[in-house]
Amino acid sequence: MSTTPSPLDRVLDSCIVAVIRAESGEKLVDVAEALLAGGVDVMEVTFTVPKAVQVLERVADKLGDRVLLGAGTVLDPETCRAAFLAGAQFIVSPTVNVQVIEMCKRYSKLVMPGALTPTEVVTAWQAGADIVKIFPSDLTGPKYLKALHGPLPHIRLMPTGGVNLETATDFLKAGACALGVGTSLVDPKLVAAGDLKKIENLARQYQQLLKEYRSK
Repeated sequence: MSTTPSPLDRVLDSCIVAVIRAESGEKLVDVAEALLAGGVDVMEVTFTVPKAVQVLERVADKLGDRVLLGAGTVLDPETCRAAFLAGAQFIVSPTVNVQVIEMCKRYSKLVMPGALTPTEVVTAWQAGADIVKIFPSDLTGPKYLKALHGPLPHIRLMPTGGVNLETATDFLKAGACALGVGTSLVDPKLVAAGDLKKIENLARQYQQLLKEYRSK
């Protein structure tokens, strides 16, 4: 009898968490469909997007269980709850807010708070984080992630910021359990131009990179 994978298992299996951030929410359902067509089925809509709740609702209605939909840039438990009601299955934050983590645990939702220092990482994990987002990783790079992973091998780490087709493999080798991929996959310029084919092709490139890495 087949069992439905848990949200955590889906993230770990997919390994790519697409970060959807744009100046307008208008085309983001189409963007989500393009990502899915390219093989990326885990994605977060950030709360920096205007009318993010409505965007989450539309993506959830259109794509349903075919994607694991999350909300990003969640700074407080009130936003967290609104995201759940809109269809978000996981929450990502740039900071460690224990109340946000507790809200996610209360509703049995996956939570990925952002941290940078070893103390913040351990604080997030002890508070109940499923994965700790290392942010901003564009400032620290794969070497820093490897340095964190050394004494904290039991903590699942997901770099976000600075992850692109050139650095992705290095982050994976450094111990990343998943990759938060923003502009290098969902470029706001491509979104504004409506270049969905390019977004789909980039998603395919990330899938190919992942396939090659896992086959070694």
